[in-house]
Amino acid sequence: MAIPPRDSDPPAPQAPQSPESHEAMVTVRRSLPVTRESVTHKFCINRHEGYLTIGLYADGRPGEIFIKMAKEGSTISGMCQAFCRAFSLAIQHGLSLEDAVRRFKDMRFEPMGPTTSAEIPEAESIVDYVARYLELHFTTPPTRR
Repeated sequence: MAIPPRDSDPPAPQAPQSPESHEAMVTVRRSLPVTRESVTHKFCINRHEGYLTIGLYADGRPGEIFIKMAKEGSTISGMCQAFCRAFSLAIQHGLSLEDAVRRFKDMRFEPMGPTTSAEIPEAESIVDYVARYLELHFTTPPTRR
């Protein structure tokens, strides 16, 4: 049961909304085709092995990601699934891959450390590794930092 506000309670703060932010929030989801191409990449970060699968739109742009960790049922595996769902929904609703990469690159938490990839020899986390992989393989060079 909700507690009714008292007359003395200040009004709840409202986030400012510009027409641009409102438009971005209601963008229609662009789902992937039922049958689609994908890329699967095996990775290992500090002895934590996994597979990154990237589902592609017909034009070759990523539209979804999945991470399958070797330790099924682990906390890491569950957090990776949650990250992938959120990441996929964000890019399907209009967040550019470049913006997504910028937001997730350099996130630092375990597992971190050396990888088996010559392109990405060190990773700050699985999320950082995925962002760097996507940046290297699916963005144009001027957007890379």
